[in-house]
Amino acid sequence: MSDSHAQTLTKAPGQPVCMITGAATGIGAACALRFAREGWAVAIGNLDDGTRPAARATQAACRDAGAPTLVFDADVGVDADCRRAAEEVAAQWGRIDVLINCAGTTRVVPHADLWGIDDAEFERVYRVNLIGMFQMTRAATPWLRESATAGRSAGVINVSSLAGLNGTGSSIAYAASKGAVNTLTLSLARSLAPHVRVNAVAPGMVDEGLLQRVLDADDYQGVIARMTEAAPLKRVSQPAEVAELAWFIACAPALTGQVIAMENGLLLNGG
Repeated sequence: MSDSHAQTLTKAPGQPVCMITGAATGIGAACALRFAREGWAVAIGNLDDGTRPAARATQAACRDAGAPTLVFDADVGVDADCRRAAEEVAAQWGRIDVLINCAGTTRVVPHADLWGIDDAEFERVYRVNLIGMFQMTRAATPWLRESATAGRSAGVINVSSLAGLNGTGSSIAYAASKGAVNTLTLSLARSLAPHVRVNAVAPGMVDEGLLQRVLDADDYQGVIARMTEAAPLKRVSQPAEVAELAWFIACAPALTGQVIAMENGLLLNGG
């Protein structure tokens, strides 16, 4: 059971509402704060008790920015969780204007190690990264459509990855799941038009992102160094930069069905 009602500011139904999965840390947390600073109400997706302290810290930062907040618990791979979460957000504020699908998972398995990854790992990664994204979008769609028919701009922003564009990343399963996210984005953009816009952001290496949670400190710093050197711009991205692009997409009424890469030039040299 989430702690949202105990930690929510006064209901403000006139404010636009951004619902973000995987918002305890990294890109999701940065998106929550970006929208909060623009005066939006933000619903912060949390997985379980293990991520709750980080989710509460994100909530506190958003509240300090003056935003009404809600923390909801959801394993996006479970359809009932997605439906319950969307209903909880809609019950709190009466609307959902933007959904950011940021929840994700991975495990580092070298791509050449074909026997190091099995069907269970593929299914686990797809359950969160792809099926969960679809399920959460489906759950939020009635309120997104309602927002659009009320004359407000409604949209879905999927967090994909450079791995889905060039077949790199932490594992073959992860790369394949993000490639499928890009295709899902196109399909949903067609299906939900003309009312709801659907786009994706495909970052390259992002500091403080998913890899930091699955690697030890030394290995992680090694990845940062290698990706910095490999990038034509000689840098890696920060979560706030991805959040800035998400904010731009949310405000761009003519943009739908796009997968926007922000990878410090890595695609220029093949990744």
